[in-house]
Amino acid sequence: MHDVLILGAGPAGLSAAIELRRAGVRDVVVLEREQTAGGVPRHCGHPGFGWREFRRVLGGPDYARRLVRAADGVDVRTGHTVVRLGRDGVVDVVAPRGPATLQARRVLLALGTREMPRAARLVSGTRPWGVFTTGALQQLVYLAHQRPCTRAVIVGTELVSFSNLMTMRHAGIRPVAMIEPGPRIVAPRVGGVVARLAFGARVHVRTEVVAVHGTHRVEGVEIAHADGTRATLACDGVVFSGRFVPETAIVRPSHVALDPHTGGPRVDQYGRTDDPAIFAAGNLLRPVEASWTAWDEGRRVARAIAASLHGTLPPAASHVALAPVDPVRYACPQQLALPAPLPAALPVNVRVRAPIRGRLRAAIGPRELWRADRLWLPERRTLIPLDAATLGLSADGAPARVDITLESTANHG
Repeated sequence: MHDVLILGAGPAGLSAAIELRRAGVRDVVVLEREQTAGGVPRHCGHPGFGWREFRRVLGGPDYARRLVRAADGVDVRTGHTVVRLGRDGVVDVVAPRGPATLQARRVLLALGTREMPRAARLVSGTRPWGVFTTGALQQLVYLAHQRPCTRAVIVGTELVSFSNLMTMRHAGIRPVAMIEPGPRIVAPRVGGVVARLAFGARVHVRTEVVAVHGTHRVEGVEIAHADGTRATLACDGVVFSGRFVPETAIVRPSHVALDPHTGGPRVDQYGRTDDPAIFAAGNLLRPVEASWTAWDEGRRVARAIAASLHGTLPPAASHVALAPVDPVRYACPQQLALPAPLPAALPVNVRVRAPIRGRLRAAIGPRELWRADRLWLPERRTLIPLDAATLGLSADGAPARVDITLESTANHG
């Protein structure tokens, strides 16, 4: 029986382990399915990591190594694949020496997120070599030191899609084009200019990849424009990027409830799931935030876990649901637990489905709690200052829900 089992050794999992040790929780075990700890940043060769954590601007691999060094002394077990998440803190794993069962007083899910691959996007055509996700391309380039293709099409225009451009430049791969089905790129607009002028990649909006062609290797992709015209782009690689989904393979068949809006576990403001022994943090909660956000959430939820072990975080007597109304895509956490004796570990994070100019508001029935008017973008993280303590909510007579709505004043496309 351990104090805490942490599933996942990325930024959220490692920062949680470090924080738990600072809080006096010594018996912490981190399980990681990869052979090396550090998470996704291990194969992100571009800079942009580490400022909040280490006050240094680092590349992904250096950042991951610093995280691992900071967790020195924590029992981090790599090559351990979790296959079942049970009740009472029981976890079944496949370890290098065979199957094993571990148990802990608390379990933290820090499993991260993954990109949606080609099959899930229902792109037809043949099945040649040369079809990747961003993660697969980065692992081939930065970890295996390979050049898997010479001319590639990038499907998607999220921020992670633009990291492909730097990966390709590092490997000597020419980016042919970026394909976006929406009316504008998902990343900030300047990204389209940078892609064209700095990397030579044309951005096609209102366009979809409908087929991949090639026998043994990719030879091209067929694209369809919104006006009905089609074209074929010659290439020997295609990267399906973005459209992240939480990595819930072991959570889905378990007793832990998932939120239909985020796809991740349903949690309260302390990262606590509907099983009070199981907490969650990082990009498992909702896809996708930057590494420093996952790192910070790991620390904050770890404090809540320590409080629950020390008896200062009482069981929830009731919950107030945070209810997103379309076109609000999700709200995370999904509920506020009462009583709320400690500051919230997770701020209320809201995302919208599409670019919309209008009024975002949170209300209990006719009583408005908060509102703001501006252009809301799907890639922009919006934090709403809602907390059970500041709202004056108590377990006695708590409202059933807080509605989070967005009233459009003008479409922006």
